[in-house]
Amino acid sequence: MGKKTKKHKFSSTKLTLKDPVPADIEIAQEAVLKPITQIAEELGLLPEEIEMYGTYKAKVRLEVLERLKDMPDGKYIDVTAITPTPLGEGKTTTTVGLSQALGAHLGKSVITCIRQPSQGPTFGIKGGAAGGGYSQVIPMEDLNLHLTGDIHAITAANNLLAAAIDTRIFHESRQSNKALSKRLFPKDKNGNRFFARGMLNRLKKLGIEKTDPDELTKEECSRLVRLDIDPDTITWMRGIDTNDRYLREITIGQSPSEKGVERKSGFYITVASEIMAVLALTTDLADMRQRLGEMVVALDKQGNAVTADDLGAAGAITALMKDAIKPTLMQTLEGTPVFVHAGPFANIAHGNSSILADKIGLKLADYVITESGFGADMGMEKFFDIKCRTSGLVPSVVVLVATIRALKMHGGGPTVSAGKPLDHTYLMEDLELLKKGMKNLLHHISIARKFGVPVVVAVNQFYTDTPAELDLVRKIAVEEGGAVDAVISNHWALGGKGSMNLAKAVVRAAEQSSDFKFLYPLDWTIKQKIETIAKEIYGADGVEYSPEAEERIAEYTRLGFSELPICMAKTHLSLSHDPKLKGVPKGFVIPVRDVRASVGAGFLYPVLGKISTMPGLSTRPAFMDIDIDLATGKILGLS
Repeated sequence: MGKKTKKHKFSSTKLTLKDPVPADIEIAQEAVLKPITQIAEELGLLPEEIEMYGTYKAKVRLEVLERLKDMPDGKYIDVTAITPTPLGEGKTTTTVGLSQALGAHLGKSVITCIRQPSQGPTFGIKGGAAGGGYSQVIPMEDLNLHLTGDIHAITAANNLLAAAIDTRIFHESRQSNKALSKRLFPKDKNGNRFFARGMLNRLKKLGIEKTDPDELTKEECSRLVRLDIDPDTITWMRGIDTNDRYLREITIGQSPSEKGVERKSGFYITVASEIMAVLALTTDLADMRQRLGEMVVALDKQGNAVTADDLGAAGAITALMKDAIKPTLMQTLEGTPVFVHAGPFANIAHGNSSILADKIGLKLADYVITESGFGADMGMEKFFDIKCRTSGLVPSVVVLVATIRALKMHGGGPTVSAGKPLDHTYLMEDLELLKKGMKNLLHHISIARKFGVPVVVAVNQFYTDTPAELDLVRKIAVEEGGAVDAVISNHWALGGKGSMNLAKAVVRAAEQSSDFKFLYPLDWTIKQKIETIAKEIYGADGVEYSPEAEERIAEYTRLGFSELPICMAKTHLSLSHDPKLKGVPKGFVIPVRDVRASVGAGFLYPVLGKISTMPGLSTRPAFMDIDIDLATGKILGLS
């Protein structure tokens, strides 16, 4: 493998710890930040490889991968969790604390890779996603708000494609082939007609090799200019990065100017757009252009797939995404580097940050800590079967985050709800309840071990946890679950110092040999893959398919999409499809309501039960706490 030479001069940022721990935003706004140029230099990036976004953020150019192509990869660590409560179990905080411990306290070369938060949860119920306490990514206001505009770029690209679909239907409904041809192939200043750049891939798809529109036969012209989209098959919707329940279902085309070309549609939150999934799974600019062009938006009336390339929109979409493809460089409270990139939800898409951020990180650092959304049954399974399959990267260790609170809930404790006080059960010692809930942790350990990857359990410590409870979790996780280690981590109150034992355990586990393998081969049928995930990962007895799902599976098999990996869309609050079923449910059957295709991103996603791609706002949304200090310009109320 050769000797690594990734060690760079690094200066940690000293924390001033307070007890009690202040609010997250107070800690973040009192933090000492290093100029991002210093972060980049310490990481080994050249000045010409970064693009500045102010003093404390920068985009990293993809050319760095070519410069470092011969550098061996570092260790690849995935942070996941048990089935969470609606409050979350501190996965991002643990990810950041682990990185701070490795870099600022153990002297390791490390990069943290996380997703960009969506405005929906930030202003809705969850608050920010920058970590918490003394393990945060800063500037936290920037991270939780606009950052470098990637989500806005996706919104623009998504809605350009949506407009292109309906515009094409409108014009085809009112014009002859001759009229369409005249407008689609206009004359240049010399009087010569030409094909637009965006039409070249459709020409290739149709097998038309002519370069002069005047040489097209009537049949060729008809095939080229008339997409003949079946409106009932359109799957592409508009997007907005705001929780807005009233946009879930809408009717478009009601203006008299649309002359009766009306249909039902809707909005999804921007992070649910396939373009977000494409961004996270792309490997370079050319790959992104190809993936965006292959996105299927509908079928034509003959049953053929209609893509963004067919609409001639993929090039323009790529142009809107040209800066979004570059990871954003930031830092933790202790000055270790962070890549923030992409932000697909794990209950709708694959729930992981970008392949590009991870690839660049693995060339620059000896340890890359990347985070998967929700539990091991969700983001981690998709990390392995979709992200690693696409990237070719091999994971070294899984860090599985658990809390005493969540384990008690899975043991039969009272309902945990966001915005409501915790029941006293979660504030006092209860070893029997905890022991019952350990089945959920053991199941998640077993999921990771199915892939042949060593597991380290990180118990995210809360002040209400007792020594006896913490010891019980550690003992059962190792002795019954087969975890390499189980470590108590107090990074929220102590920063990297509170995660040093976890960091040491991860370093030891990363040196172990692993036998990484995928859960299923791609040449299995769609149903084989769905049923394998349902039984092996969720513990289901079987799968039931709705008539619509059966129709979709047959359709996608006919269209040649059956060899794509599977990305299950289900609740994150249970191993099953039913959020009410806690612990390790038994005797249930997974209902597949629908199966949808994200061909550009490169997966099929079965929809299990009811999954909303547009969250709603609660009675008391988080935005009620957010404001700005008019004297200082500081953001108030982010958490």
